[in-house]
Amino acid sequence: MRFSGIRWNRRTAGIGAAIVATAVAGTASLAAAGFGEDDAVWGEGTGPVSTALHTVAFPAANGREVTIPRRDTERFAMVGVTWTNPNVGFKGTIAVRTHGVDGTWSGWRSLELDNHFGPEPGAEATAGKARGGTDPLWVGQSDGVEVRATAAGGGTSDHLPAGLRLELVDPGLTKRRKAGAAGVGHVRPERLQPVAEVQALEPTPTDPAPTDTAPTGPAPTDAPTTTAPAETTAPAPTETTAPPAATTAPAPTTTSAPAPTTTPTAAPTATAPANPVPTPKVVTRAEWKADESIVTDPPTYGTTVKAFFVHHTAGSNDYSCADSAALVRGIEIYHVKSNGWNDIGYNFLVDKCGVVFEGRKGGIDKPVTGAHTYGFNTDNAAIAVLGTYISAGIPTGVQDAIAHVAAYKLRAYGNDPFGKVTLTSGVEGKYHLGEQVVFNRISGHRDAVATECPGDALYGQLATIRAKAATIANLRLTGLSGTLRGTTYYTKSTFTASWTTITPSNLISRFDVVVDGAVVATAAGTARSASVTVPAGAHTVVVRGVHLVGRVNATAGQAFVVDTTAPTFPQGPTLALRTGQVSGTVVPVTVNWRAADNTGVGSVQLTAPLSRTFAASGSYGTTTKPSVATTWSMRAQDWAGNTATTSASWTPVFLPETKATRTGTWSTATGSSYLGGSALTSTTAKSSLTWTVTGRSVAFVATRTSTSGQAEIWVDGVKQTTVDLRYSTTDYRRVMWTKSWSSSARHTVKIVVVGTSGRPRVITDGLVYIG
Repeated sequence: MRFSGIRWNRRTAGIGAAIVATAVAGTASLAAAGFGEDDAVWGEGTGPVSTALHTVAFPAANGREVTIPRRDTERFAMVGVTWTNPNVGFKGTIAVRTHGVDGTWSGWRSLELDNHFGPEPGAEATAGKARGGTDPLWVGQSDGVEVRATAAGGGTSDHLPAGLRLELVDPGLTKRRKAGAAGVGHVRPERLQPVAEVQALEPTPTDPAPTDTAPTGPAPTDAPTTTAPAETTAPAPTETTAPPAATTAPAPTTTSAPAPTTTPTAAPTATAPANPVPTPKVVTRAEWKADESIVTDPPTYGTTVKAFFVHHTAGSNDYSCADSAALVRGIEIYHVKSNGWNDIGYNFLVDKCGVVFEGRKGGIDKPVTGAHTYGFNTDNAAIAVLGTYISAGIPTGVQDAIAHVAAYKLRAYGNDPFGKVTLTSGVEGKYHLGEQVVFNRISGHRDAVATECPGDALYGQLATIRAKAATIANLRLTGLSGTLRGTTYYTKSTFTASWTTITPSNLISRFDVVVDGAVVATAAGTARSASVTVPAGAHTVVVRGVHLVGRVNATAGQAFVVDTTAPTFPQGPTLALRTGQVSGTVVPVTVNWRAADNTGVGSVQLTAPLSRTFAASGSYGTTTKPSVATTWSMRAQDWAGNTATTSASWTPVFLPETKATRTGTWSTATGSSYLGGSALTSTTAKSSLTWTVTGRSVAFVATRTSTSGQAEIWVDGVKQTTVDLRYSTTDYRRVMWTKSWSSSARHTVKIVVVGTSGRPRVITDGLVYIG
């Protein structure tokens, strides 16, 4: 091979590593996120995409460790390591660090070494091509790499596998357009062209070998069993007997059973069963620009889809979702060119934003045999979430996407995503060849293969994904329009029932609102509320959800009372005078009211002349203008929402001291602080002022001073009280006493000077009354 792309210089001398470069080209118009060495903002490109794979053979191992020293390369974005024998596991660690195009080196990152395999022996025409390998790691746009592989210590068999090879994948990122005025921008030069052969540099001192810190999660509580329990899920049909053993053979290194010869099967021609689950929205292979030229054999097919396995691809979660298509292209290249498989292993992939990608070719509606779950590839399907989900789970949108795809694939063959199924191991691995194992219809990769995949956090979310795929999960009535009192709602005859569920709407057939056992309203699967009309009385409501797979779930019953009777006002807003200071524009008053209802008053609102909200009955202190008729309006609402309104108009009136009938000795005091500019004052005991008023509330107004004395107050000939007018400072126009009645009537009010020793003076501004 001629390495014309290597930039030779003095530093390349003495490097003993064999360099093998293989370019794989393709085109695409789907743009990924831009990378750059400056702070420029780059927009989406529309040009063609070229992909490439470059392989670098490791130097001969010296003991238990081998390194590829730090070196420059052309651009790549995904990295992995493979070895010659696909049936040999790697016991140890492989760590890489990469040089980003922004000029910085990453920290050391471990490659995933779960040692799981793809297609069963003989399942694909991979003879002489298949290789063992790590999971590929997305590193973003990079142009340098350093690698170290370390075998585990201990037994003599713990050596590095033969044929270690570094895989550098350029998934073909489109050129990005730099943002500029009027849409015209600088197109980045040839920095995003296909990766050429790597450039070797002198070896550099290696850092200490990294340790594998991936946590080991607790044993799953819903792990598969080897004894099949009776199926209890409904209404989907279930398998009651274990299916026959799969036709795939075990790996030749672990069993003496002969590997059968398999040939690709043609696409199924029989009409598939009607699928109640709509086709999920996916990015097709054409849209993510799969390189079909490297897929040399036609797809193979099973006859059904019995189980759906969930994986993660491992690697970084900090990718941009704009790069997802590039990640999928990179995985395709890695699976085909590095692992030596016929095509990408997974049937579907989904990114952290919930975008689903078509995986292995052959048709998403057909039982395509993948290379994803070793020993259980035939008649099953799988999806892989881009990223690692060991300590943090996947977002809700990704859960919904997986649930939709799983329901679509399983229900197409009448299988219940919430049920269980007995499968037969096709290889000698976690389970013995021919062993029958009971799986959840939606299972994790680790349920079938000795692996940590799909990560502890994602594995812990599978129960929720199963529930979403087949049930109206967490269906809950969130409320009825009206008022909840204790455990009972009070509503009007027509009300709104609201509910919530975590199941995505595109998997829900409908909702039924059931009152006292009868359906009174039906809503679409996208709805989360419905309007209902029910006669007066006590009832119970249930919301029932119907999943597209046929299962029905219902909320707990909720008691409610339909009340059609409006509240009443036994006492509308009535005004009474209160203590406080008056002026020519302000009179202190209290508003009183009382509302009633056959079930209960929820609130009373004062709507004029100001806005306030109160309880069913009470009083509220405020002020109003004198000598002006003011309308006071109120609105009562009961627990059900029925309303009633009432209004009343009231006018406070000043009755000055000059209108009173006098006895004894009185004199006039003048000043702007008195009402009307004057007041009457007396120091003579038994002097009196008498007024006649027609009203329902009356108040005595006086001035308080440090030398003021006492005055008696009489109403209709009956003494009411004695008020003391002494105060530390002079306090003008103070309401010192009030009296109110239930209705307006004629009354006489008399003020008598007591003649208090040493402070006999009484100063009055008259009365205020409300008619």
